[in-house]
Amino acid sequence: MKKETTGTVVSVKKQWWLKINTKPVRKGTMDGAVFPHIAKISYTADGVEHFRRKWIPAGAAVPAPGSTVKVVYDTDAPKKAELQF
Repeated sequence: MKKETTGTVVSVKKQWWLKINTKPVRKGTMDGAVFPHIAKISYTADGVEHFRRKWIPAGAAVPAPGSTVKVVYDTDAPKKAELQF
């Protein structure tokens, strides 16, 4: 059975080692570079606090730490949750 709750973004880290160039010709090393992020989300399911990490692709909107996100989890396995920004 699926349940829905809200989670809080604990931290957001930029993956510096995975640079994606968006321009065909660059004037500098960081000209047109975008990076993917990893967000760590905390949520409570059935009275137990869980943490989940979500990989955010380069160029996508990144949530700010402290913001809330929607979490959908299964009551049988609350650690396996789907995060929706």
